[in-house]
Amino acid sequence: MDRQPQEQTRSSLLPRRAFLADIGMGFTGLALGALLARDAVVRANDPQLWLPPDGQPHHPPKAKSVIWIFLVGGMSHMESFDPKPELTKHAGKTIAESPFKAVLDSPYLKKNLREFVAGNHKVQPTLFPLQVEYKKYGQTGVEISDWWQHTAQCADDFAVVRSMWTTDNDHGAQLQFHTGRHALEGQFPTIGSWIHYGLGSLNDNLPQFAVMGTPIADCCGGVGAHGANYLGPEHAGIQLSTDPKNPLPFAGPGPDVYREEQAGEFGLLNRLNRLSSVEYPDDPALAARIKSYELAFHMQTTVPDVVNCEVESEETRKQYGLDEKVTEPFGRQCLVARRLVEKGVRFVQIFHGSNGGAGAWDAHSGLKKGHSTLCGQVDKPIAGLIKDLKARGLLDETIVVIGTEFGRTPGAERADGRDHHPYAFSVVMAGGGIKGGVVHGATDEVGFHAVENRHYVTDIHATVLHLLGLDAHRLEIPGRKRLEIDYGKPIREIIA
Repeated sequence: MDRQPQEQTRSSLLPRRAFLADIGMGFTGLALGALLARDAVVRANDPQLWLPPDGQPHHPPKAKSVIWIFLVGGMSHMESFDPKPELTKHAGKTIAESPFKAVLDSPYLKKNLREFVAGNHKVQPTLFPLQVEYKKYGQTGVEISDWWQHTAQCADDFAVVRSMWTTDNDHGAQLQFHTGRHALEGQFPTIGSWIHYGLGSLNDNLPQFAVMGTPIADCCGGVGAHGANYLGPEHAGIQLSTDPKNPLPFAGPGPDVYREEQAGEFGLLNRLNRLSSVEYPDDPALAARIKSYELAFHMQTTVPDVVNCEVESEETRKQYGLDEKVTEPFGRQCLVARRLVEKGVRFVQIFHGSNGGAGAWDAHSGLKKGHSTLCGQVDKPIAGLIKDLKARGLLDETIVVIGTEFGRTPGAERADGRDHHPYAFSVVMAGGGIKGGVVHGATDEVGFHAVENRHYVTDIHATVLHLLGLDAHRLEIPGRKRLEIDYGKPIREIIA
């Protein structure tokens, strides 16, 4: 079932006791779980949970779905969307010897780095030249590196926020990018789970928060980067594979289970649940259980069709790079992401570069070789995604976010690499109410500090939520304290 408006209000719901008693609970009654979730019965009956009235947005939305691409390890902002020619001009000099020694005395060096661990992050003082050329693209002349030449062709369709900062100087920043909190503070709901929690479901057959690619490693947050924490597991991301033969690696029935057999098992479980529901009509856990059984079964039959990219035209597959060995894996994930939002999935999270550790984008050495290879894997597919969404009329209602946990140092590490850098990095956003051809914020001449229109990572969250019609300050659970910085502020300058 594709996108449909949520028309029924809580006040018009049938009493659950009568509803459960009247409906047939064989396999034909399995849609009960999704109906309950869509009408917000489960959450309305739980006094610990709070939602917008009737499960609707707080204000008229500009977008319906999000495709959230995360490059694991820390992509260099200077070799991507914030080129700094002064690095090449003064390469080999220390920062103190260059005209930019004032950056070392900047108030931003420790400001807001509340967890800063002395000695755990070095400035790397010797300036390292740019490892790739860059050009100006689009009507406004956005400067973008040659490693992103395909995505750069879409410059008039996206905004670059060059003034991001975070507070974790190690790869716990991966978790922080998704939750807004430093890893030392624990795990919290992610941006995808807040969206799922705040807006509910658009269809009965697919997960509303889908995850593709290998998630980040346990060292850096693990499944917490697509988890829901205190919002409850029903709002966490569900991992999908792009293999049509095994698209649900953690929810498949197994190769030796017949469809008819599983349908019978679901029918029996729901009949048993019906008996309990008559006695406990206001039990949200029971309603959630019914929903999970129904959704799991329908996903097993629907997801294989959605991840089957072979039904797409040859032209479309080539646009995503499915005809090339280097781009095929990530291109397939991007194409599936488009197919998912086309079917009404709200939040699709794609990880790239997970390697069981800090991530492939970590560039302490061999930056030129590593980044050129990694950009070659994702550049064409991301461009294909943006172009395809636009051609199908989906870009106006789909937000595309391209992020990473932090940037890299202007100075050299190990002669040919860059260290971790939480003081400045870039995020790209397109579609769904985002202005195109815009560069917002700025770093200093060597890319050390975000100095103009600075934004903490939750400002990206708040912008996405706002475009989906949600006010971050109104998404709360009584008794759960959130810091002011957790909410973030929408970046109005990039909103159309």
